[in-house]
Amino acid sequence: MKFLVTIAIIACSLFCSSAFASQILVPMDKDQKNHLKAYGIAYWVLKKDVEVYWLLNYRGGSFMFANNKAFTDELTIRGVSYEVIADARSTSILNEISNPEINQDAVKLEKPPKVAVYSPKTKQPWDDAVTMVLTYAEIPYEIVYDEEIINNKLLEYDWLHLHHEDFTGQYGRFYSGYKNTPWYQQDVKNNEAMAAKLGFAKVSELKLGVAKKIRDFTMGGGFLFAMCSATDSYDIALAAEGIDVCESMYDHDAADPQMNKKIDDSKCFAFEKFTLSTNPFEYEFSSIDTYNSRRQKYGVNKDNDYFTLFEFSAKWDPVPTMLNQSHEQLIKGFWGQTVAFDKSYIKKNVLVLGENKAANEARYIHGEFGKGTWTFYGGHDPEDYEHRVEDPPTDLNLHPNSAGYRLILNNILFPAAKKKKQKT
Repeated sequence: MKFLVTIAIIACSLFCSSAFASQILVPMDKDQKNHLKAYGIAYWVLKKDVEVYWLLNYRGGSFMFANNKAFTDELTIRGVSYEVIADARSTSILNEISNPEINQDAVKLEKPPKVAVYSPKTKQPWDDAVTMVLTYAEIPYEIVYDEEIINNKLLEYDWLHLHHEDFTGQYGRFYSGYKNTPWYQQDVKNNEAMAAKLGFAKVSELKLGVAKKIRDFTMGGGFLFAMCSATDSYDIALAAEGIDVCESMYDHDAADPQMNKKIDDSKCFAFEKFTLSTNPFEYEFSSIDTYNSRRQKYGVNKDNDYFTLFEFSAKWDPVPTMLNQSHEQLIKGFWGQTVAFDKSYIKKNVLVLGENKAANEARYIHGEFGKGTWTFYGGHDPEDYEHRVEDPPTDLNLHPNSAGYRLILNNILFPAAKKKKQKT
């Protein structure tokens, strides 16, 4: 009898644990108190070797994973909203999402990417939206710069962000306004010293060498993300290989006056048929950026500056769907040295993820290169409309639900998705 009672207790225990097994749902719609830290939770759970479902287009792109007290404790500590749901409910959600007539899907995230940020070791008089949001979301990253990249350290990483950078060797074209400031003069000294150390005659040649290493990283399967001036200046550097586009105040000799006839846009990731600015005092690299035209030609200002995210098929186009997950489809615009991209100069095979149609500009674009992918996001700081040099960094505690910053974090997580077979 005692043996039978023991068996009954064990059976009841197994039944109860099965009956009351549960999942954690982290909603990403308007019910979420802290969207940005929710991404950090998803990354943290993946680091614990626990799979996470990314529920595309379901309540703003929610996350779901096995219930565990350590997880609920961490969610509470970080101030992230969550719901504990029974397995029966989670199964019902997955069944609902699988309906071919509903534009939703469940993507399994398996391994968090190892993240690198390309950024100078010395303090710059501006901040960087990506490093700020990674820090706020508590997603780990490592800093790399020219020396590490030239020495092939990118092989250690899965995902790379390009900091506010000028890959053409013109120091952001800050010469006219900042040539007499200590930070600008020190930046020139640091870059010239690094170029010499690594065996390059000019800073522009060093930056081209770095750009080509990044190109190879992407071709080999890396995930590249860039914002602000690191977007167009990167493509320009590739297109201008072997051509001097820097005037003497930048590299101590004259630029090639025939530069616009010689550039090769076939080497670019995103842009074509653009014209380089030949005025070295102009705060602009080329016709790609809409910095001047959006205000002068289209009357864009703080009150009407928005861009719209496109809706993609979650089941047929999971990558752009992941990149556009948000609780808002209309996103506040924001300035930067490179604000947005004139659609006239975007290659036909590039996917536009977000645009301001009235201003003929794309803000957020994506493409494939070799085995890897790249994403360019115009503007400097999604929550500081006109961030200026030496302005204080944005306090993300004041913007935990920023839709503009969410787009950055979408790019962090999508490399973790289990690859699906290509649909035919």
